[in-house]
Amino acid sequence: MPDHDAEGNGATAVKLGRKDFQSDQEVRWCPGCGDYSILAAMQLELADLGVRPENLVFVSGIGCAARFPYYLNTYGLHSIHGRAPAVATGVALARPDLDVWVVGGDGDMLSIGGNHLIHALRRNVSLKIIMFNNQIYGLTKGQYSPTSELGKITKSSPFGSLDTPFNPISIALAAEATFVARTHDMDRKGMMEAFRRAHEHDGGAFVEVYQNCNVFNDGAFEGITAKEARADMLIELEHGQPIRFGADHERGVILNEFGECEIVEVADVGADKLIVHDEHRSDPALAFALSRLSHAPTMPTPIGVFRDVSRPTYEAEMQRQVVGAVDRQGPGDLAKLIGTGATWDVN
Repeated sequence: MPDHDAEGNGATAVKLGRKDFQSDQEVRWCPGCGDYSILAAMQLELADLGVRPENLVFVSGIGCAARFPYYLNTYGLHSIHGRAPAVATGVALARPDLDVWVVGGDGDMLSIGGNHLIHALRRNVSLKIIMFNNQIYGLTKGQYSPTSELGKITKSSPFGSLDTPFNPISIALAAEATFVARTHDMDRKGMMEAFRRAHEHDGGAFVEVYQNCNVFNDGAFEGITAKEARADMLIELEHGQPIRFGADHERGVILNEFGECEIVEVADVGADKLIVHDEHRSDPALAFALSRLSHAPTMPTPIGVFRDVSRPTYEAEMQRQVVGAVDRQGPGDLAKLIGTGATWDVN
């Protein structure tokens, strides 16, 4: 199919494969880490997307997940702890022609990077943010993280964590993110689909990936992601379809009298009472209610796309302001701007 070069000129597309996105760096995570499967899914999906490596930028912060840019044959920035969304925002504003991805863990993005994450999402900068959630600090050897459960015993909480954990999907929706999804590292097809949808979205995208840390928090998601548990524990969201799950779709989700999502037996309430999922609703209230359905990965948990709506992107609106200012006032004069108003001579 036709492709375009960096200048937008027509060119014959070259079929890309996973190897085109593999760097020459040895991939070094703990054996069995879920990061390997996420990396494989990303490399395979990038090949399917047809985006050339030189048109991609991956930005990371600090942590195990932050090694991602080293293992991709694309442009990459290993930035500061928690600041990846801010650094990536600068890249996206300076080079709107590039596809900019952000990769980080739950500690990196929700602790020191919490403000950077929510502001990038509310601004709707065209960043594709992938958050690996393993409910632990892995790189620094097993301290509790912002998503660790209450009572979590770790090196930094020997008597059990007292911190109520964040719900990353709820945070993204509350920040008015225009695309929000969840997947897990045991489902390559699901990960690839989530990455594809995030890439296709015109605006900021947030994807949470449940990821197993087999050294410091092994089996944290096994209760819902193990093959034998998935039918009863994973609630797959499908746009335009009633929300049902179970081996025989015998269970479903309704809105109760308080506007809360509630799991029911379909036979008890009737199929017509089930919520029909609408990921394009402009109001995020229903998506938020779905995000609150499970308070821990030990109970039925929604996965898939929670929200996908349109809103002007930050970089497009900024460019509109710049063009408008130039049209009204002509090209800027930096020397004149610096010399405007009060000035001082410093000896």
